[in-house]
Amino acid sequence: MPQEKPDLRNLGEPVRFKRALTLVLMTLVLPGSAQIAAGSKRAGRWAWRVVAGLIAIVMFLVLLGLVWRSGTINLMARPGTLRIVQVLLILLAIGWAGLFIDAYRLGRPLSLERNHRLITSILDGALIVAVVSALIYGSTIVNAQRDFVASVFGNGQKSKAEKGRYNVLLLGGDSGADRIGTRPDSITLASIDADTGRTVLIGLPRNLSKVPFPAGTAMAKQFPDGFHWKNCGAECLINAVYTYASNHKDLFPGDPHPGVTATKQAVEAVTGMKVNYYVLIDLAGFRDLLNAVGGITLDIGKRVPIGGGSSPIKGYIEAGKNQHLDGYHALWFARSRAESSDYERMTRQKCVMSAMLNQLSPQTVLTKFQGIASASKEVVQTDIPAGELGTFTDLALDAKKLPVSSFSAVPPLIHTGDPDFALIRTKVAEAVAKSEALDKAGSGGDGKTSNTPRSTTSKPTTSTTKKPSTPKPGSSPTTPATGVDDVASICKA
Repeated sequence: MPQEKPDLRNLGEPVRFKRALTLVLMTLVLPGSAQIAAGSKRAGRWAWRVVAGLIAIVMFLVLLGLVWRSGTINLMARPGTLRIVQVLLILLAIGWAGLFIDAYRLGRPLSLERNHRLITSILDGALIVAVVSALIYGSTIVNAQRDFVASVFGNGQKSKAEKGRYNVLLLGGDSGADRIGTRPDSITLASIDADTGRTVLIGLPRNLSKVPFPAGTAMAKQFPDGFHWKNCGAECLINAVYTYASNHKDLFPGDPHPGVTATKQAVEAVTGMKVNYYVLIDLAGFRDLLNAVGGITLDIGKRVPIGGGSSPIKGYIEAGKNQHLDGYHALWFARSRAESSDYERMTRQKCVMSAMLNQLSPQTVLTKFQGIASASKEVVQTDIPAGELGTFTDLALDAKKLPVSSFSAVPPLIHTGDPDFALIRTKVAEAVAKSEALDKAGSGGDGKTSNTPRSTTSKPTTSTTKKPSTPKPGSSPTTPATGVDDVASICKA
């Protein structure tokens, strides 16, 4: 026979007070346990089932993430999945708050002394506010993620890795918000190993002329001898391909982004590598994104002007170690052309990319996600499909552990006015092969030992052998480098 519940009036007031506090704290530790102990066991069991189900789902996702990280991220990044998670968090907040209220009722607050009743009420209210606020905040983060994925990433066609690599074209548009990317100011091809995430940044100067296009394309038919015409001047450089294609949409029927398509084709012909996807970044809005992540820290080798060109110099980013740059100063560090060359600026832009890759931690993303997502929606345009988000997030996490190498098609090796495109393609292939060799060297993945064949000459290296000058480790370069094995060695990130 069921036992009758004890009459609380027979318990001493201190015992009743401890009992009330215990029921509230039990609800915090294990929702439903207060109901199992002193209330509706049916309600308590339902709460336990919900908790057990959530724990099981979390454990499943953790285990799935251990064996298939990219697939797990892809699953959790889907807008539909995120909407479900958002609704579940809101329902969990409501249900948990209801359990706290019921636990307070089960503690019989009217049977307590005034001070004890006040303490119990304050504790219960504080726990409701804390738990509900945390869950609602979590739901807003999830909603921001869903909105971000839906706004930035589309349902475009998935592109397979070419020869084991994903090649992502990074375009920086130095323009206003109403003219995003009309003339890319920064053109970099990030070639990423599809297995290890090891990355090579291939920089193309914006003043590269006479660029070819793949055979059979509309631009190749229009410019069989490369992108130039009589007295075209600055209008026939690689950064003008975007504008030309955008103004001649009839060459790209049905293509919503002819400028991007033509630029991708030019980069493919110049580098000899297939471009899988593109990411276009509005440099003017990039400042807000950098502010959202808290800025970056760099060692700066020489001071960089703020302004210049068509506007007066307003100041300088001073040289020094561990210089923390907010969005405004980091943007000028990347884009400033005064008192330096375009080629030096290309290297500084790679410094900023490397810094963001190495310094953007999961904790930063979690705590500042709403600001990051809000800024990114205004800054980033890409054709990477939402279904590939997990793949590239997975590769980015692996890439953080490895050095980023680079090659830039700049003088004196490459004459931008009359480029040797065969030489550029050869040097790009060499840079990629050297990077891939590091993963085949059995060096434990530290990226510091290569099995690339050394010179067969028997002449020993002596102290008098002239070596190429190398920028001091940990500083932004004062002289542009054609290629480096570790970008972080010339711009500490």
